[in-house]
Amino acid sequence: MASTSGSSAGRPRSEEAHRAILRATLELLGAVGFSNLTVEGVASRAGVGKATIYRRWPSKLPLVVEAFHELPQLMDVDTGNLGEDLRQMLRSYLQLFNETPLAAVLPSLAGERRHNPQLSELIDPILRQRRRPLVSALERAQKRGELAADLDLDLAADLIVGPIAVRLFFTGRRIQPKLVDPLVELALEGVRRPEQSRG
Repeated sequence: MASTSGSSAGRPRSEEAHRAILRATLELLGAVGFSNLTVEGVASRAGVGKATIYRRWPSKLPLVVEAFHELPQLMDVDTGNLGEDLRQMLRSYLQLFNETPLAAVLPSLAGERRHNPQLSELIDPILRQRRRPLVSALERAQKRGELAADLDLDLAADLIVGPIAVRLFFTGRRIQPKLVDPLVELALEGVRRPEQSRG
């Protein structure tokens, strides 16, 4: 008796289909944006039927959210020195921008979330999680006395990654790894204690 556990001939098996769908979602999200992304388009690009997608996700919104969640985030670095933590963290992050769909997907979702409350509700916790390693590095630096005890760490995190977002969203240019050192130095000038900013 033939096994019924596998998928039909010519179709990728369940896990392969799942990965293909998420990959196709990210590719299309970067290429056409959230508004123009359709389940039909994802199905065609992934080589699966629409029913395969709808069995896993009821609509494109949770599909996009899960696909975005799969993208790599800032790595957690703890060298005991804030400047070195930031340099390693940002170099790794910029490499991810060049090697994954992150640079195309992030602006698309950022633009859509402004007028899509459902997307915002689902994506905002993921965005907070993605920046958590940066906030953790700032918290450790604060405990070591590198940063003022009353420093607004969320604002400091914005200051550090802000130049990347500005270039990505408003100029279309990417920050190359050679710019990490001056970027970090400028950020540290803004967040360190005044007596440490020249140290």
